[in-house]
Amino acid sequence: MSQNFQPPAPTSYTPAPAPAPIRSGNAALGILAALVAGVAAAGVYGGIVGATEHQISYAALGVGALVGFAAAKAGGRNAALPVVAAVVSVFAVLAGQLFGVALLGADQLSESVIDVLTNRSAEVVDNWKENLNPLTFLFLAIGGYAAFQVSRKTA
Repeated sequence: MSQNFQPPAPTSYTPAPAPAPIRSGNAALGILAALVAGVAAAGVYGGIVGATEHQISYAALGVGALVGFAAAKAGGRNAALPVVAAVVSVFAVLAGQLFGVALLGADQLSESVIDVLTNRSAEVVDNWKENLNPLTFLFLAIGGYAAFQVSRKTA
């Protein structure tokens, strides 16, 4: 039994639209956003350190998350941005730690924070070095790791 099967005649064929090209993003804008977020987060983190006289892991995590989010949202999908965000975040946590030490020093010396940062910066760094412990480095790592992961997953 042989049947001649004829497929139905096409009425109108519309090809599927081509997929949108993947944007690599604007790396320069992402780096700029990471730097601005890093400066802002360092100030907040320093304020927390100065107010509590302790480093707080969730605050370091927040610094990293903010930097990573800003880099990814402004810069888009770019392979370099998670690494840049991690580096910026480590420096932001470090700057926040130093700012917190300066805030504590300004309070003890009855001077302005600006005076302590400009005239006594060596003392601020020395005080930070005296209080180094493994947690200090852990908080730096937490900030960097959070920035890397948030930037990678947000873009």
